[in-house]
Amino acid sequence: MINGQSAGIDGDQWAKVANVPGLRCDPPHVQGKDGYKGCLILAHGAGAPMDSGFMGEMAQRLAALGVAVVRFEFPYMAERRVTGGKRPPNPQKVLLECWRDVYRQVRPLVAGKLAVGGKSMGGRMASLLVDELGADALVCLGYPFYAVGKPEKPRVEHLAELKTPTLIVQGERDALGNREAVAGYALSPAIEVSWLVAGDHDLKPLKALGFSHEQHLQAAAERVAAFLQG
Repeated sequence: MINGQSAGIDGDQWAKVANVPGLRCDPPHVQGKDGYKGCLILAHGAGAPMDSGFMGEMAQRLAALGVAVVRFEFPYMAERRVTGGKRPPNPQKVLLECWRDVYRQVRPLVAGKLAVGGKSMGGRMASLLVDELGADALVCLGYPFYAVGKPEKPRVEHLAELKTPTLIVQGERDALGNREAVAGYALSPAIEVSWLVAGDHDLKPLKALGFSHEQHLQAAAERVAAFLQG
């Protein structure tokens, strides 16, 4: 049992999740329990919606590896979709309450392991309340350890006390947290940082090194799937 949920999966549950207004579900590409790694609620970053190229491709790659992915949008992004106008992110209090609401809706519908996380800002917001939620794991793709150009002002204090098993997949040259800077931070033993060679904030590598963006996205998905399975 995990958080009161039996560890199997119900073929119907993904349809139930997809029927919740505002949620998008990518079911795992597996039959029955075999190969199923768990479910990940994946939040978008500050500037792109839940169906951006990055979010869509990562969800598809994870689903192919046996990870169900549930996506949603924060209020400002949902409003942007309706009005067409760009809006800045909501205040942190609003973003966190949105996360709580989504988790409360998904948890009763999904059997087995349920992780939370996201791209950049979405992952950071998840990290601020993952212990409170009681999620089984945290997954961050391109964590914003500091604002662009401000490595002297890291936003990592809460990461030193994190208790939930956490995977951060980070590009080595991420402008919001490169490998050299992150090496100097005191992070909780619960956190594993997986580095992608010469990757940027979108995990995109330098072509000169012989890696493609697709290869890095696949590597990221494989690391997430292995982490959740473990």
